[in-house]
Amino acid sequence: DPPPPPLPKKQLQRAESFPAPAPSQRCRDDPEARAGSILYSIPAGQGAPPRDRPLSKSQSLGEPLAPSSPQKAPSGSLKELTFGTGDGELGQLLESPAGVSGVVLGCQEASLARLSALLQEELLGPEERQQLLEAELVGKRWAALGVLDPQPCCQSGDAWYFRVGFTFEHSQLQLAAKVPKPCCSSLGVQSSLGTHCSIQRLLGRFTDRLPRELVLPGIPGAHSQGPSREKPACPAPQPVLQVLLCAEVPQQTLAEFVKGSRALHRTSPGHYERLGCFLLLQLCMGLEHLRGQNVVQGDLCPENLLLVQCPCPPQRQKELLGLSLPRLLISSFFKVQEKQRPCSSSQELDWSQALAAPSPPTAAELNLGRLIYQILHVDISLENILGFRSKRLPEIPSLSIYSAGLKRLASLLLHRDPHQRVSILQARAILQVLLWGPRQELFARSRKSLELLRGWLQVKRALLLLRFAENSAGAGVSPGLEEWLCCQYFQGATEHTLFQVTQVLYA
Repeated sequence: DPPPPPLPKKQLQRAESFPAPAPSQRCRDDPEARAGSILYSIPAGQGAPPRDRPLSKSQSLGEPLAPSSPQKAPSGSLKELTFGTGDGELGQLLESPAGVSGVVLGCQEASLARLSALLQEELLGPEERQQLLEAELVGKRWAALGVLDPQPCCQSGDAWYFRVGFTFEHSQLQLAAKVPKPCCSSLGVQSSLGTHCSIQRLLGRFTDRLPRELVLPGIPGAHSQGPSREKPACPAPQPVLQVLLCAEVPQQTLAEFVKGSRALHRTSPGHYERLGCFLLLQLCMGLEHLRGQNVVQGDLCPENLLLVQCPCPPQRQKELLGLSLPRLLISSFFKVQEKQRPCSSSQELDWSQALAAPSPPTAAELNLGRLIYQILHVDISLENILGFRSKRLPEIPSLSIYSAGLKRLASLLLHRDPHQRVSILQARAILQVLLWGPRQELFARSRKSLELLRGWLQVKRALLLLRFAENSAGAGVSPGLEEWLCCQYFQGATEHTLFQVTQVLYA
């Protein structure tokens, strides 16, 4: 038989011509090569199909192309795909370079983004309605509000809070009237912070004489309940004070929560320390938002961090041992350029002076590290943190699976070597890994690699969406703050960030 004809020269040239990879196309297994890249993104409209283009050394035939590589533009965006999408459009997507796996993973990311947006609207309320409420409150004073309780519902380090009612769109709303303490107002800063789940939202403001029935301890001329019920012949006039109207009604401060949770920490340490991780995570997210606004938390202490109880269904209350996860709100602010400002406590004055020490942590890092000890009911002093008396931080007892991680995070936030410290952004990522993984046992059987972490992310995203579907169909458990925070994590996590975080956390 005659020998078969030779292969076309063009195909031989394709098989042998592997161009050297560009700097942006380094091996996918290099954790530093694509740090911060977004997984499974399938951008549309990036050129012609790459079938006639040679593959680089960093790509295999069965692997989706990197987001920076030209791809076939799908006929519709993955964000718009639904169960009712026509089969013709689905067929075009399945023929794209991403293939079935890429389409499914992209749909999962888009679904998590939609769920996250819906849960955030449930927590904060529709933005349009909030804007209408702000417009309705312009010019309103105490006369237009109904005082629901003459006693403060919460007293923070810099303000008193009263529950008030306001009729809006044929419904009665509960708002918080915030009366700042003398020399503690941050109105000009708070008015321009935007909307964030961990930032106290300002709806309106006015200056008016305090209603006589309100109890405002510590203010000369303000009404106070004494042992005698006799009315004075000439009552002193109530003071004229600035009032801020806030959307959230605080129940207590973080300091009160920690003080009242000692018994829970002893009896259910895993449950309590998990709650502590959630509160610290919310604080980190709020601090990141403030940093983007060029604003700093005024006095980052437990007395100035507010807790707002979220609605919790009976099933979730039973699951959480009667204590649901509250929202944490930052309520005290000042601009970065405001170097000179009144300190609300002598303790804060000591801390601000201590920041002049050689290579000190920033104020946010120092206070966040101290808060970890306070939440875990471990006494810590300024001398301990800055190493004036000892280079060792107080010992955190190992009571749950979260104890070692929180201890590690505190030591990284308070490290005296500036090159060893972690930022607020890194602290947030460490807390997310503590809450949702990956845990150290994932690497017990297999060596840690980007491929392993990529697979873990894919499976966890799929399982998270299945949990949402099952809960909405049968269990009747409404998603809330915890589910929103979980969506935020798995929506933005990549195998590269997980590699870096686990390297630091499990070192």
